Amino acid sequence: MRLPNPVMTASGTAGHGAELDRYVPLATLGAHVVKSLAAFAWQGNPSPRLHPTPLGMLNSVGLQGPGVAAWLADDLPALERTGARIVASIWGRTVSEFRSAAELIAGAGPAVVAVEVNLSCPNLEGGRHLFAYSPRDSAEVVAAAAACGRPLWAKLSAATDRLVEVAAAAADAGAEALTLINTVPGLAIDLDTRLPVLGAGGGALSGPAIHPVAVRAVFDVHAALADMAIVGVGGVTRGVDAVELILAGASAVQVGTATFADPRAAGRVLAELTQWCRSAGVDRIADLRGNVHRRQVQT
Repeated sequence: MRLPNPVMTASGTAGHGAELDRYVPLATLGAHVVKSLAAFAWQGNPSPRLHPTPLGMLNSVGLQGPGVAAWLADDLPALERTGARIVASIWGRTVSEFRSAAELIAGAGPAVVAVEVNLSCPNLEGGRHLFAYSPRDSAEVVAAAAACGRPLWAKLSAATDRLVEVAAAAADAGAEALTLINTVPGLAIDLDTRLPVLGAGGGALSGPAIHPVAVRAVFDVHAALADMAIVGVGGVTRGVDAVELILAGASAVQVGTATFADPRAAGRVLAELTQWCRSAGVDRIADLRGNVHRRQVQT
């Protein structure tokens, strides 16, 4: 699929609907990725759910959402009216729950151009680990998600030494793009109570602190799977952060945690990326993609 530009929102940071449209016209972005949805309504984790860190944020929201059916009826119509290209994100605790969510998404209109499969969810079928830790489990979920009838993007975790193997398995199972990366595990402790700050205990770290991790993940996967489309995400707060991910091998990027501090962040990153390309004499993002690999070979 072809997008008008390479900047989009990141799932979990821009709501389920058109909340951000008054700050950044969503139609001006490459795509708008909504918060992950299950086949059922889900309350998420106990509060507090967010905690600032020196270079980002910890969260334990816990995938709260209304479920796909409610989203289709209550949120999608207003989102469609913005003219945005919409990427639905789905999650499940089992392979069959992913399939159910995908089957419901199949009934959405043409504005939903792709489905991002959030493989960084606890896998209750194979024990309490992430689907994205296992090539076999990841492949099973991607295959099940094909019921949505749309291009699939597999969202993977860098918290495994099998990332490249998992990426290859997701691609073989039908993923047309890989979203790299999701948050990484983290924990903050209240020094007064001597208890975890977040209501669920541990949480997930995002923001500038994980940007180098995302760059490395994109670099490694592109080196192994050069023809695979990659969406880079992790600590993109400036246009140059997007450039770095594209040089590593990403075709597009997502802006996430930066939106919490500035709801216009995605639009600003797009403007800065555009200006950088003009200054550097870059006419097409495709010419920039993976450039660091070609330069390494030349030197």
